[in-house]
Amino acid sequence: MGKKIEKKSHLVSNIVLTISLAVFVVAAFQLFRIGKGYQDGRKDYKDIQELAVEETKDKKSGEDKFIVDFEKLAEKNPDVIGWIRFDPQPDVINYPIVQGTDNEEYLHKTFTKNENGLGAIFLNVDNSSDFKDKHSIIFGHRMKDGSMFRHLQDYEKKSFWKKNPHFYIYTPNGRVITYRIYAAGEVLDKSDTYKTDFTDGKAYEAFIDQTRKDALYETGVKVRTADKVVTLSTCTQSSDNHRFVVHGVKEKEETIEE
Repeated sequence: MGKKIEKKSHLVSNIVLTISLAVFVVAAFQLFRIGKGYQDGRKDYKDIQELAVEETKDKKSGEDKFIVDFEKLAEKNPDVIGWIRFDPQPDVINYPIVQGTDNEEYLHKTFTKNENGLGAIFLNVDNSSDFKDKHSIIFGHRMKDGSMFRHLQDYEKKSFWKKNPHFYIYTPNGRVITYRIYAAGEVLDKSDTYKTDFTDGKAYEAFIDQTRKDALYETGVKVRTADKVVTLSTCTQSSDNHRFVVHGVKEKEETIEE
């Protein structure tokens, strides 16, 4: 009787050990797959930066120049419509912008259209690709490795905003547009923050007022109904229905001389 119980006990222990080992192997594989996905995605974007971006100093002024070769980018992906950059921080946000046939296309495809969880930085499908709309929206994932739009949430702190109040968008026709951040905060995905069509000036003014109400802090940056706004949007840890948004008002536009 004792031997039967002992054999049964060993059998149960072996089954538990086998199941535990299987769970461990599956978990290890999933972690490897996620890690490799991050690595592949980062390499993809590093290659793109090395291919198409040149940072030099202007011979006359001595100022730093940031030049994007959109012809090379278009050869890789004709959906490219711009490049977004923060300077000085968060300098990790330094990516090409694409516009797909819908707002799902680039959720799981990199700029080079490789299947990858990093996705791409993309312009709302309903917006004009030249950033001349009253309100344009750019989306990007909040990746755990710190890539893509993860560091938008650095703007939760007013002290960070004070040191880094601008972002820049470069366009294929040689423009660089400077945006001054006037609001940052968390909203629901169905918020009026995502409106891009306004019947009149009052409707647009109501949108601007709402973005200020949703903001975590007051910046004092003025936004008029004649101004153009770009909203940067990413997901949050709060829930699947929440988003973190950074709103920038167009401050100036220049033509880059190569």
